[in-house]
Amino acid sequence: MEIRSDRAGVGRASGHAPRRGEWTGSGGEPSGPRPLAPERSGVSRMTIRDHIRNPAEWGVDQLKTANVAVGRAGHSLRSPTRDAAPPEVRRIGLADLKDALARGLGDLGAYRSDVIFLCIMYPLAGLVLAWLAFGYEMLPLVFPLASGFALIGPVAAVGLYEISRRREQGDDITWADAFGVVRAPAFGAIVVLGLVLLAIFLLWLGAAQAIYLVTLGPEPPASLGGFVRDVLTTGAGWAMIVAGVGVGFLFAVLVLTISVVSFPLLLDRDVGLYTAVATSVRAVARNPGPMAAWGLIVAGGLVIGSIPALLGLIIVMPVLGHATWHLYRKVVAR
Repeated sequence: MEIRSDRAGVGRASGHAPRRGEWTGSGGEPSGPRPLAPERSGVSRMTIRDHIRNPAEWGVDQLKTANVAVGRAGHSLRSPTRDAAPPEVRRIGLADLKDALARGLGDLGAYRSDVIFLCIMYPLAGLVLAWLAFGYEMLPLVFPLASGFALIGPVAAVGLYEISRRREQGDDITWADAFGVVRAPAFGAIVVLGLVLLAIFLLWLGAAQAIYLVTLGPEPPASLGGFVRDVLTTGAGWAMIVAGVGVGFLFAVLVLTISVVSFPLLLDRDVGLYTAVATSVRAVARNPGPMAAWGLIVAGGLVIGSIPALLGLIIVMPVLGHATWHLYRKVVAR
């Protein structure tokens, strides 16, 4: 059999057709599995990793990444694997939740992803304080705003899933690589699902405001102390608490059901939005007990992290985000 070389100087046997999944060279010849990421010509991977980029270089790279993400948005919404078999969903137990949390703590310690949420939590707390400073009209929505963060938490943690995914592959990364999620083939579907969660969050705020208006409203609170007293010592206040908790529970169950594994799945595989959400629903249906326990863990962690002026979320959110990736690995078979 004749042996010839391509432009890269790698010898190949002529007449060999590329197999499915092989990466082909410029001449159409198979050259093995598709590389995970191209290396720059003449520069080793070690050199790239050790090179400290200046802000201009970083900005150019982010613009290139954004361009790639826009091109992939339409692709991911067309459900490229619509005709393929749906991902297999496995049964899990409470021990799996404990192991996922332990792995999440390990990822946090390895990459210090709390820095990301340090940049997010302080502006959020400042926004709430600014609203309070301008008057008490927004006071009834302070608790719904804080508790409603759980509704958009899955999309806020997508970067943490990416860090855990790369660590799983043995890559040398930093917290800045969390933004590499925009390179995911299903990034468009991730954006759309994130917008769905944002819409659910806004609906929750509207429902919370309506509950306040029919119980303690429609007048805004006269003071913080008066509002707390009305909530805890009057029948209308307790009616607001019961109704708010009940409606909030329904919103939380909805978000948990459609997103517990959908975001990690979209990040991990090139599947469509429908497949990801349907897989998440099947995961909850097959593991109702463990998923209910996971929801309680998330809710309890967010409550504990919110008590000290939201500062605890700097640790709680990264742990829960990393742990969710490992929970996905246990629920959805590879």
